[in-house]
Amino acid sequence: MLLTEKPVSKTYDMRLTSIRYLGGQTNLYEFSQLDKSTVPAFAAGSHIDVHLPNGLIRQYSLVNEGEQHRYMVGVKLDRQSRGGSRFMHDDLRVGAVLKVSLPRNNFPLDEDAEHTILVAGGIGITPVAAMAKRLENIGKAWELHYAVRTREEACFLEDLNQKKIILHVDAEHHGTPMDIARILFNARLDAHVYCCGPGPMLDAFEANAKGRPSKNIHVERFSAVNIITKSSDKGYRIKLEKAGLEFRVESGQTMLEVLRQNGVEVSTSCEQGICGSCETRVVSGIPEHRDSLLSDVEKASNKVIMVCCSGSKSDLLVLDL
Repeated sequence: MLLTEKPVSKTYDMRLTSIRYLGGQTNLYEFSQLDKSTVPAFAAGSHIDVHLPNGLIRQYSLVNEGEQHRYMVGVKLDRQSRGGSRFMHDDLRVGAVLKVSLPRNNFPLDEDAEHTILVAGGIGITPVAAMAKRLENIGKAWELHYAVRTREEACFLEDLNQKKIILHVDAEHHGTPMDIARILFNARLDAHVYCCGPGPMLDAFEANAKGRPSKNIHVERFSAVNIITKSSDKGYRIKLEKAGLEFRVESGQTMLEVLRQNGVEVSTSCEQGICGSCETRVVSGIPEHRDSLLSDVEKASNKVIMVCCSGSKSDLLVLDL
């Protein structure tokens, strides 16, 4: 689906009502409204922005499906991360009140597909588990291929139909990763295939998915792919149509840096072009898309841009700001 509107940046104060250890250094966090009312609606594949007390904003996929009273996210501890998962694991306590965004869905599930193949690696199971629950609930055909390094790391499977899950444990296959090529080779051509996991898995998935209908291939990344966010060969101008302002982005600068330097507030989070927070409508000009979120069709339309990482091929880029 083509993105045509900038995502809503509204946040809600929500209470952390539960933390549960799942195994493999992964915790399950549950957020509820302060007045215990229903939460804003969401669909399988959605994620929320969690505004942490240390100033960081992190995106986490929603694990639950079909519920109206809570959001549930799984967070795996990564000591090498930029600090989000460390803070969640080390400092957050039940009862804390945090700002949480409205759900966004950059990884939507096609519920009309005749057959769906889900592929997940590690913590990439979080949005995929919600998809499996939804497909089971509406009576659609699905199968899940889930790769983990050790059996202890397997999470979120207790509520799923075990007959439809193929679990691959690297440690039980002499460290050999899951055979993505075989999964795709055996998949029906009309099947919709979803993949979420670490970079090498997604790279293998995309390489082996070539030749299949692009509309049936769906990927969600947790980190960007080889993006160059700085303006390189030459600078360009950006014009903010609503504000009536114009700035120049020089070589070595990012569009976001220039906007911030001039006091223009833009909703951002990942700053890698993977979350969609900074999505902005393009009025005119030709963007140089460097994000890992928009599809090839969306990029070709040149109707929106992720200002955190992308640039401009034209000398002037007019934005709906």
